[in-house]
Amino acid sequence: MSQLRTAAEDYLAMRRALGFKLGMQGRLLMQFVDHLERCGLETVTTEAAIAWATAPTGASAVWHGMRFGVARRFAAHLQLLDPRCEVPPPDVLPERHRRLPPHIYSTEQIAALMRQARRLRPALRAATAETVVGLLAATGMRSGEIMRLNHSDVDLPARTVHVVATKRNTSRNLIVHDSTAAALAAYARLRDDTVTAASSPSFFVSTTGHRLSQSTLNSTFSFLVRAAGLEPPPGSRARRPRPHDARHSFAVTTLLAWYRAGEDVQARLPALSAYLGHVEPKDTYWYLSAVPELLALAGDRAEGRRERRR
Repeated sequence: MSQLRTAAEDYLAMRRALGFKLGMQGRLLMQFVDHLERCGLETVTTEAAIAWATAPTGASAVWHGMRFGVARRFAAHLQLLDPRCEVPPPDVLPERHRRLPPHIYSTEQIAALMRQARRLRPALRAATAETVVGLLAATGMRSGEIMRLNHSDVDLPARTVHVVATKRNTSRNLIVHDSTAAALAAYARLRDDTVTAASSPSFFVSTTGHRLSQSTLNSTFSFLVRAAGLEPPPGSRARRPRPHDARHSFAVTTLLAWYRAGEDVQARLPALSAYLGHVEPKDTYWYLSAVPELLALAGDRAEGRRERRR
């Protein structure tokens, strides 16, 4: 087996270890490797990638772009192992209708958002924003689920948050960390001291005592992103950080912790799915967006399995 083919199979194994199915993409990648081998190439070149991607005559530009994207993503991985590898420019055959990858928050970025939230006025608005951001990061809940929380859904002594009427019309109980429970308790005290005649049973409220709305959260979050300096630079193709990206970040952070601890990640994926409120593990795959450290850990795990088989 050629080194190029081995690298392609290792790349697919790493991505699949993160939960990606890569059915069609996997087949396309191996067809690309076939093309490189027929051309007598030992690595990826921009010319070969373009030629292979556009080979199906009469195919749509979308299909050409998809094929090119498969080749380009593999090239970006291969260049880490083989400096001779050329990574084709992304704008040669742009992939249309491709979903932008989510923003993965670092611990420092979440702290920056919460720090900016504490500067808001009045105090209840600041506390609401800070606590919601913290809860998003600590639990991976959907923002809509947080907006729908009532007083009765938050059991502070038991450190439990009961999530009702989720995306799939299912419910689940989330056990939260002591620090998260303490933050929720502090918010509840301030809320009750500030709003004496709340007009709704909502746990999170606006300064008028009404249930916090999604539009209010989104506008406040956008302000915090700007204030924290997290907006992508002009002309960047990066996604602007959103509240929902905290859900992706929670999944990635959880996976990183499992890999570092030597856990069987595939065996524990159902637990992550249940915590996120997915019906089955396959629904979680889209959240497992790879970050460099996660790819490296998955690669080390795959390499260890290969060594044990030898």
